Amino acid sequence: MPMWAGGVGSPRRGMAPAPTDDLFARKLRQPSRPPLTPHTFEPRPARGPLLRSGSDAGEVRPPTPASPRARAHSHEDASRPAATPTRLFTDPLALLGLPAEEPEPTFPPVLEPRWFAHYDVQSLLFDWAPRPRGTGSHTEASSGTLALAEDQTATSDLLLGAPGFVSELGGEGELGLGGPVSPPVPPALPNAAVSVLEEPQTRTTAYSLEHADLGAGYYRKYFYGKEHQNFFGLDEALGPVAVSLRREEREGTGGGTLHTYRVIVRTTQLRTLRGTISEDALPPGPPRGLSPKKLLEHVAPRLSPTCLRLGSASPKVPRTLLTLDEQVLSFQRKVGILYCRAGQGSEEEMYNNQEAGAAFMQFLTLLGDVVRLKGFESYRAQLDTKTDSTGTHSLYTTYQDHEIMFHVSTMLPYTPNNQQQLLRKRHIGNDIVTIVFQEPGSKPFCPTTIRSHFQHVFLVVRAHAPCTPHTSYRVAVSRTQDTPAFGPALPHGGGPFAANADFRAFLLAKALNGEQAAGHARQFHAMATRTRQQYLQDLATNEVTTTSLDSASRFGLPSLGGRRRATPRGPGAELQAAGALMWGVRAAPGARVAAGAETGGPEGAEVPCLLGISAETLVLVAPRDGRVVFNCACRDVLAWTFSEHQLDLYHGRGEAITLRLDGAPGQAVGEVVARLQLVSRGCETRELALPRDGQGRLGFEVDAEGFITHVERFTFAETTGLRPGARLLRVCGQTLPKLGPEAAAQMLRSAPKVCVTVLPPDESGRPRRSFSELYTLSLKEPSRRGVPEPVQEEAIKVVLLPPTKQLLHFCLQDSSGPPPGPGDLTEERTEFLHSHNSLSPRSSLSDEAPVLPNTTPDLLLVTTANPSAPGTGGETPPSQDQSGSPSSHEDPSDSAPELRASILPRTLSLRNSISKIMSEAGSETLEDEWQSISEIASTCNTILESLSREGQPISESGDPKGAPKCDSEPEPGSLSEKVSHLESMLKKLQEDLQREKADRAALEEEVRSLRHNNQRLLAESESAATRLLLASRQLGSPTADLA
Repeated sequence: MPMWAGGVGSPRRGMAPAPTDDLFARKLRQPSRPPLTPHTFEPRPARGPLLRSGSDAGEVRPPTPASPRARAHSHEDASRPAATPTRLFTDPLALLGLPAEEPEPTFPPVLEPRWFAHYDVQSLLFDWAPRPRGTGSHTEASSGTLALAEDQTATSDLLLGAPGFVSELGGEGELGLGGPVSPPVPPALPNAAVSVLEEPQTRTTAYSLEHADLGAGYYRKYFYGKEHQNFFGLDEALGPVAVSLRREEREGTGGGTLHTYRVIVRTTQLRTLRGTISEDALPPGPPRGLSPKKLLEHVAPRLSPTCLRLGSASPKVPRTLLTLDEQVLSFQRKVGILYCRAGQGSEEEMYNNQEAGAAFMQFLTLLGDVVRLKGFESYRAQLDTKTDSTGTHSLYTTYQDHEIMFHVSTMLPYTPNNQQQLLRKRHIGNDIVTIVFQEPGSKPFCPTTIRSHFQHVFLVVRAHAPCTPHTSYRVAVSRTQDTPAFGPALPHGGGPFAANADFRAFLLAKALNGEQAAGHARQFHAMATRTRQQYLQDLATNEVTTTSLDSASRFGLPSLGGRRRATPRGPGAELQAAGALMWGVRAAPGARVAAGAETGGPEGAEVPCLLGISAETLVLVAPRDGRVVFNCACRDVLAWTFSEHQLDLYHGRGEAITLRLDGAPGQAVGEVVARLQLVSRGCETRELALPRDGQGRLGFEVDAEGFITHVERFTFAETTGLRPGARLLRVCGQTLPKLGPEAAAQMLRSAPKVCVTVLPPDESGRPRRSFSELYTLSLKEPSRRGVPEPVQEEAIKVVLLPPTKQLLHFCLQDSSGPPPGPGDLTEERTEFLHSHNSLSPRSSLSDEAPVLPNTTPDLLLVTTANPSAPGTGGETPPSQDQSGSPSSHEDPSDSAPELRASILPRTLSLRNSISKIMSEAGSETLEDEWQSISEIASTCNTILESLSREGQPISESGDPKGAPKCDSEPEPGSLSEKVSHLESMLKKLQEDLQREKADRAALEEEVRSLRHNNQRLLAESESAATRLLLASRQLGSPTADLA
């Protein structure tokens, strides 16, 4: 029977043909010949290396032009657009049978709820659906680090490249936004050292400890020993989970009570959700607060509430949670040290060195202390401290609250006729970090010669000119590919480092950071994940009650106003959290919002990041590899320029980054700007176009730092709003730190059209500086640090400002005693300096900051040499004054330097004490404190008068008659007694302040206790009233029951 017999499926009837497996039938049913794809016979352009879908997803390539021959053979209509050439294959990994990488999203997703304030960086990276850890999240290919193919095989006279290892020979710098950046200087933190965001994280040493999860102490600080609730369960998608909840209340600025919820969510992944959320960011609830179920529905929407059960009241539960959270925190480390003699390079040769050479002993003495193991009570690192089975001595030291025990190869037991030396390899082979010490003439170290599964980081140290006064060292680093880079960064060439305490601190910080960074490697990551899963499984199985999340009680007790209405929420109340609020952005170095701004080159490629802004820190975190690519303190933020979807942020010395945000036009940018206005002292910039006058001048002067020093009157610059004290941030689209002073000045002179980005001065007209700039100035200027300026041998002419002269004259006139005569000039000139760069009261600088100029004037006593006045009589000629004879100590003018040397340090100490007391007093200083301070001021006036009368007075006119007599000497010890009296008064004032603080703390504790008792009594009274009502209804009449 024919195929189309009976008309079924016939094309004439217009019906769809029946499906068939016949290939010939499917060929006949095809439509007309498809159009030919245009081809070209022109030379094919060179193609770059194949890119993964994550990097070239969404790229648009121009269509290939068609040759005349192809157009002649084409069956396409002229009106049809050319077909877009298809890619050969989506992902080259699919051709190899490997799982294809997921394309990276344009903007990283942000966790819900929107206004959750994260406590640390690990919380920012928390993911409810973590991707499987394939090749490691910290591999060099995915992290964008500097470990390219040529870097992995880089060699030097210290280190040989090897497959599977990354070599650092010096000059790599720190990994930042867009590539390597120079290492930051204090007080800025390296990117890898940023951890806690809600609290200030200060840098107190030259070398910071990196890759440490300092937020692991969150439970101990805010939950342990306090009233909170723990819930455990087995979620179908997340596995075992543990949740800790706590409700806090604090007094707001307006006198009301603010409530926040602290939340910890732990899953099997090593990243924990820690943070707070304000009740203002949650739906309105009862005065007693939301129930745990309602709270978790907003904070953890992907967590199944039915699987959670209330944790038991056993003391084992909080102890287990402490161990679970703080398993990543360890302050005891062990480091191996291998000794490589001249001409050696293999593992067997280094393990078989029986005795240590002089150069090695010099290095060990610099690194730590040799201790006797028997009876040693500190950290022993698996060494025998009872029977000396692992040697009699070892090397031990401490650094930044860490105990470090070194496994030194020559101090471990030596086994003759045993090439492997298992007793030594047993300890050193299990150390994550190993220091390889090389004598001069050693062969380069190759990491593949070490056969161990635990040794991930090798620090190669080569000695130069050992056992001499010019001993120095060079350093190279070799690490596994799945170990992220760590600091401190090596200088170019790996040194040289002088044999001093700074090199010791550098090497110890490098060893500690290396071990912490190796914890992110696949092997140790898997071990930590298994341990964490066992803890969570035990809690969810053995430490739960039958109370479900639905029946769990609310947080806290009823407040005093049980039926009070909720306070109205102001606009932007969610932005006032102390933790880090998060946005998904694409970031790049440089500024691009304004016209003519910097264009992104290789370093300016946009990177998908998570932007976190807390009350202390601003960070950018790359979610793909989990590293911080940029950080700065909020007090270092200078200004910002924004459009609907983009924002330029200026910080530090004027450096800039660009942030591009997603969402509705202006919404996300407006939120970021509002947050910056709350947590920083920055402001919005101004874009000015400055035309030149008829003579080609701009009409203003600028210094090397970019501050406007002078603006000419009636010029275009003044008309556009440029004022003295303003700061140039960008000139013709280029930031000033990138241009440099000379290039910026040349551009201002020669550019036909000058467009500048200006930071206006503050409210008082002073130029705006970041905290890091003020910190640098405080280190450069002695008067800001409270250190006496260097004394010159010649007479120094002290020039006092008119207000200072008037104030000093007023102080001397008010003191007791007759006013000094015109000839009673001081030999120790008194200079009363007032800082004109004092910070405004709205400054957000913390109290832990270094000594900076404040509103309190500095009383600085500057000693100067006694100028020899011409005269006769009892005066000594200048040549005799400088003879230094033994009899010269009888002259008051010769004894003045000794008196100054004894009085000046004590006077400076008094000044620092006065400044400290004034700063501690704050705005709530009581009347008795001000009375004490006024007594200090009067005593200071007395000291000023005494100083003006000490020593040999000199006549201003030089008249011998005006010179004082030799027998008119001051009473001995009068000044010392007054200084001692002032010190005793200061000590008494400090004791009074401490006593008042203690009383105030006790009073606050008593008020808090009374408030708690009132709440408890109110709850009991309501409960008693309820029971009484029920009893009355049961015992009452039927009429009462009906009522």
